[in-house]
Parts: sequence; C-alpha cells; structure tokens
Amino acid sequence: MSIQQLFSLSGDVALVTGAGRGIGRGIAVAFAEAGASVICAARTQADIDECAALCNAALQEHHPNSGAKAIALSCDVSDESALEELVKKSAEAFGKISILVNNAGGAYPNDPLKTTGKTFNRDFNFNVTSAFNLTRLCHPYLQEHKGRVINIISASSRYSQAGFSSYGTAKAALEHLTKLLAADFAPTIRVNGISPGTILTEALGQYLNEEIQEKMTALTPMKALGEPQDIAAAALYLASTASRWVTGKIIEVDGGAESTTWPF
Repeated sequence: MSIQQLFSLSGDVALVTGAGRGIGRGIAVAFAEAGASVICAARTQADIDECAALCNAALQEHHPNSGAKAIALSCDVSDESALEELVKKSAEAFGKISILVNNAGGAYPNDPLKTTGKTFNRDFNFNVTSAFNLTRLCHPYLQEHKGRVINIISASSRYSQAGFSSYGTAKAALEHLTKLLAADFAPTIRVNGISPGTILTEALGQYLNEEIQEKMTALTPMKALGEPQDIAAAALYLASTASRWVTGKIIEVDGGAESTTWPF
C-alpha cells in the first residue's frame, strides 16, 4: 500500500464534535481533504454550517466524484439525549460511522477555593462524560466498520500549574479513559488521544495580547505556538490505516513543552 493510500480516508464517515471552530474545524476539514464524509457537530449552527461548507469545498476540490459530503448537526454534548439524536441523524444520513473525534470540551481557569462541586462536576461532565457517552452510543457503528476513536485531551492533563485544578483533572481523566476504552474495544476499534499544547485558537485568543503571546512563545522549546492544522495532522494519522497498529496511546503535540507555558 502506498503512503498516499495509508493516509486516505476515502469511504470513511467521521463524526467530529466541537467542529465549529479551532481544532475541531481543522480536523473536520483535514478529514474531508483526505476523502471522508464528515458530520460537523457543535452547539452553534452558524459555525458548523461554515465548517461543513469548508469541508464540502475540500471534497469538491480533492475528491469531486467520490460522493462524499459534509453535513452540520447542532448538538450540546452535555445533553445525553442530544447525543442520542446526533448519532441517530448521523447514521440516517450516511448509514455508518467509522471515525469519532471527541473534541468538544473546555473550562475556564479556576480558583479551587471558589469552585463549587457543581462547577467541578460540570467541567468533568463536559470533558469526560460526554466523550464516554458518545463513544458508547457510536460503538455499534464503530464495531461494524473497524472504527477509530480520537479523544482530544490537553497538555494540562500532565502539567502542574496553578488555576487548572478543574480542567486539568478532567483532561487527565479523559486521557486515562482513552487507554481503558482501548483495552475494552481492541482489536476491532482503536482508541487514541492527542494532547495539544498551546494552540492559537479563538478560545486561547481571549487571553492573548502581544506581550502574553511572546511570553508563551518563549516558554515553548520550538519558539512558536501551535496551529489547529498541527493537531489535524496528528488526527489524520490516528484516523487512517497508517496507524493500524496503534491503540491506547496519546500523541503529545506541544512544541516540546514539558511544563506549562501559561504566563500568569
């Protein structure tokens, strides 16, 4: 098999959560460029409509006669009934789901003495329980098509840094869940994760100014912050036949940073 064939997603159907912006959008478009049909899922319809349009443009450019397409389905991943509807509509649209990317997640920095149990549980559910539920719901389709699950984690899962007791704990749990589900579902379904470092997205942008960005860059060994495409490239590897012998693993894409680049 050629290298091009190893990285092809032709015939696959990928469900990507958090696809409206940032890393999720980058992954969705990359998968379309590789030939996959894509379900773009997120809460904001306008964002996923735009993502689906980009995916369809990529399919038209690179795979004009494949019959693959992208659709946008609005969904709040914290709502289990909404996840059930998402999987139902995805299966109705394509008849299969062979790749799942659990990308939706996030939390604000927190002061542990001012964080209630309710807030802590909300962050855990958004980042961990939602991924568990959606993987479980997609399992019958993934099982049928030798599926791949990719969980988007965070370098915060392994850094010791102030202000991240909620988010970092949730992402550490998601990292271990990735390894445990890989053991549960092998050899038919592969489950892996990507741990991004500091990526230039809209979510990070709310904290950035020129001075802060320069500090974060200086704290990164590669002396540059990451782009969504850096994560998309790793996701393409994990979704494709190129990684056929990889499961239960976490790829760290972080510019070489072994400690926090958060400059506060």
